[in-house]
Amino acid sequence: MKGNELMLSYKNSTKVIKDSQTVTAILSVGATEQFGPYLPMHLDTLIAEHQATVFGERLNAYVLPTLPFNTSEEHANQIGTVTVSPTVLSMMLEEIIVNLHRQGFTQFILCNGHGGAYWESAFVKQINFKYPELVVITTHRYRAFEAALHAAGLDGLNERHGGLLSVATAMWLCRELVDLQPMGGDVPLSHYPVADYVFWDQLTTDGCWGSFEPGVYSPDELATIGETFWTTFTEKRAEHLKETLTTAVRLRNLPGRNED
Repeated sequence: MKGNELMLSYKNSTKVIKDSQTVTAILSVGATEQFGPYLPMHLDTLIAEHQATVFGERLNAYVLPTLPFNTSEEHANQIGTVTVSPTVLSMMLEEIIVNLHRQGFTQFILCNGHGGAYWESAFVKQINFKYPELVVITTHRYRAFEAALHAAGLDGLNERHGGLLSVATAMWLCRELVDLQPMGGDVPLSHYPVADYVFWDQLTTDGCWGSFEPGVYSPDELATIGETFWTTFTEKRAEHLKETLTTAVRLRNLPGRNED
């Protein structure tokens, strides 16, 4: 942590959280889904946990446990993957927000580690409409992925899931669970337009939309790539986080332009 920044989490006691007087909570959502034949299925959850920790430090916020399930329909044909509907996930998150609001929380940041979470923007928009006394925001995304690829030396990487970047991520976050074996391969360009409509075991050779070949990087180099990428990506997304939240709270508390 930097300076006097404080992060609260579910690992603290009720007294510590109450004494902090925080009104801000971080909700994060990961996933449990296939990452090819040699990587663990909780990578998106570890990514979401990392992001939530950084955001919690920046905002002196209460960080909740990361939900380990998401909308992973594209991977649902592959054993071990768990997918839930956007409706069920949104209802659960809304229940959590309403519960915390009863305790005095009024500001919420939602982050997720799963790129296929298309429900996120619609959920945030709807909750802000439904509960005008609350503010729920997501994080700044502008060119975060590109900046992180550049920092990690991966400019132009053509990968969506389960290739070099995924291996590097796992080597940083959970090295002991990684089996460094060749996996993945080229995915025809004709498959890209249908990626959201077809199970990925029908589009890829082994579930990987990308590829990995051992020996190009050492294990330590892979871990450094993973750390550099996700540290840069998370920092980029946190850049305007406090400013955005403060502005949203201020404007939400102003009377409407059409009100007397």
